[in-house]
Amino acid sequence: MRIISGKARGTKLYTLEGKNTRPTLDRVKESLFNIIQNEIQDSLFLDLFSGSGAIGLEAVSRGARMATLCDNSKEAIQIIKKNVLKTHLEEKVKIYNCNFENLLKTKINEKQDIIYIDPPYETNFAYEAVKIILEQDLIKEDSTIIIETDQEEKIIKEIEKLEVEIIDIRKYGRAYLIFLNKRKG
Repeated sequence: MRIISGKARGTKLYTLEGKNTRPTLDRVKESLFNIIQNEIQDSLFLDLFSGSGAIGLEAVSRGARMATLCDNSKEAIQIIKKNVLKTHLEEKVKIYNCNFENLLKTKINEKQDIIYIDPPYETNFAYEAVKIILEQDLIKEDSTIIIETDQEEKIIKEIEKLEVEIIDIRKYGRAYLIFLNKRKG
């Protein structure tokens, strides 16, 4: 795993060992950033379930003003800290070792431009996170929420009930990226 583009381009990242995390594949990451490239500059980027921090660090490397990285795992946080130091992006990254509910309800006080949600696949955390993001009013009208999942139909069915609209869905092998905006009026 590496940073693909921007200031830290080519930097190899540390990854977590074991089966509790699955790093986003470079080709998925590259496609993701090609899709959102015009939204990144000077954005506030929130990477929930950060794992190694690769997605948030890629955003900052490409010009995001600030990335907030959150993971519940102490091991993940140690890897994120090592990757932040290795990429020399410390001034543009906030790191939280807590669960996503706690982060969204008590630690985020600015509306985010882009929120990336890549929870463990066999959970309803994506739905819960989007629900809290809307309740806490953490996005603007033109903000983008991206969910990475291998359960596209399940996620779509769950989020139908929320005030969001699906603007795009991309499939890469097992992984889907679902792009959401706040539902208009």
